[in-house]
Amino acid sequence: MSSCSSGSCGSQEDQQAQMAQQDNAITRSLGKIKNKILVMSGKGGVGKSTVSVNLALGLAAKGHMVGLMDVDLHGPDVIRMLNLTGTLEPPKNPNDLVAPLQYNDNLKVVSLEYMMKDRDEAIIWRGPLKIQAIRQFVADMDWGELDYLVIDAPPGTGDEPLSIAQTIPNVRALVVTTPQKVALADVRKSLNFCRTVEMEVIGIVENMSGFVCPECNTTVDIFKTGGGEELSREFDLPFLGAIPMDPKIVIAGDDGVPYLSSGAKSPAIEAFAKVIDSVELRLPPVMAPAPIQMASADSESSDCGCGGGGCDPDKCDC
Repeated sequence: MSSCSSGSCGSQEDQQAQMAQQDNAITRSLGKIKNKILVMSGKGGVGKSTVSVNLALGLAAKGHMVGLMDVDLHGPDVIRMLNLTGTLEPPKNPNDLVAPLQYNDNLKVVSLEYMMKDRDEAIIWRGPLKIQAIRQFVADMDWGELDYLVIDAPPGTGDEPLSIAQTIPNVRALVVTTPQKVALADVRKSLNFCRTVEMEVIGIVENMSGFVCPECNTTVDIFKTGGGEELSREFDLPFLGAIPMDPKIVIAGDDGVPYLSSGAKSPAIEAFAKVIDSVELRLPPVMAPAPIQMASADSESSDCGCGGGGCDPDKCDC
């Protein structure tokens, strides 16, 4: 009563109505997306964005309709790695959805940098603003029909991955690590996060596993290898592949021409092609059927055509 007398009651009701409206928009948007993949890691600098960008490009090159959503809000890199220069164009009708950036016919991209006039401006946001931004990425963008939505997350288990887990039902995690023990210790936290929020993990990718010699194009194990595969055995998870470090990956990323999904010949490209195949095999682009509510067997009366006494497939209209 004190809230209503102070004039805040109506605003709270308006906020709840707006939230419900946005929930409906999120449900509609996600209903058109067959597979949602969160690329995450407890450790920074393991190449999550490189994996996310090239995974999206690789799946799109196979003919799938793909969306790439960058929720690393404080350090969005996806736009630069794809050399996309467009800016947000508001829809003519305020009620229309916003068009994502179109990389090619099969790949749509959304990043906070797409919406900023100055891409070098620092994003100084607390949790609620980040949560709302992620919800708007899903609700307000015109993703359309997608076979895959690849989501690039920042390191750790904070607001962004938690918001994705709470906003996008049935999202699956692809966890990236490097072979070193320090990285593996942080990645274990990510795997335990997935268990806590009941997010299925489709597999582990070991990035920077060995080094591709720029002279002879062979892989040399000057770095430690095998840590990601050991971790997958420890957690009883699929191991999707080990990608060696190739200097050309860094150059291509800076130039906005992703290398791992290119047609060049390299042990790194061959290894990543197997990762894409493994993801496609585990998550085929098939929409799961909607659950059917059956009439209760012990109901004496029912609005369903079956009536009481159980479901009759010849009469069922519920």
